Formats: sequence, structure tokens, C-alpha cells
Amino acid sequence: MGLIGELLLLPLAPARGSLWVLNQVVDEAERQYYDPSAIRRELARLEERLEAGEIDEDEFERAEDELLDRLQHSTGQDFRQ
Repeated sequence: MGLIGELLLLPLAPARGSLWVLNQVVDEAERQYYDPSAIRRELARLEERLEAGEIDEDEFERAEDELLDRLQHSTGQDFRQ
């Protein structure tokens, strides 16, 4: 883009910068959300809660399904039996 184009877009620089920052935050949030080690920790904690009686079997299965879906998304493997 030429100098004139850059000058015309200069008033939009704060918006473009904000959009870049927002994209970086979303990328990092998705990286953490789909991190296999974090998901495995959540699965272990979920099992501990079931064994401690904090949650019932239905809640455990629902949450486990969600975590396994995330793990499958992050690794491309199917963990369901």
C-alpha cells in the first residue's frame, strides 16, 4: 500500500491495533482451551470429584463427553469407547 493509502487509513490505526490485540487474545484462549495437558488435568479432577461424591454419574458423563470432544479436537484422535 502506498503512502497516500497509509495516510488515508491512519485514522483507523487504533481500531486495527485493537483488532490485532483481540485476535491475539482469542488465539491464546483457544490454545489454552484445547491444550491436551490441561484437558487431561481437568479429566483427572473430574474423576476425583466423582469419587468424592461431589458430582453424580450423569454430570460426570456430560462433563467427560465435553472434555473428550475438546481433546479430540486438539489431537485429531477419537478417545470415545
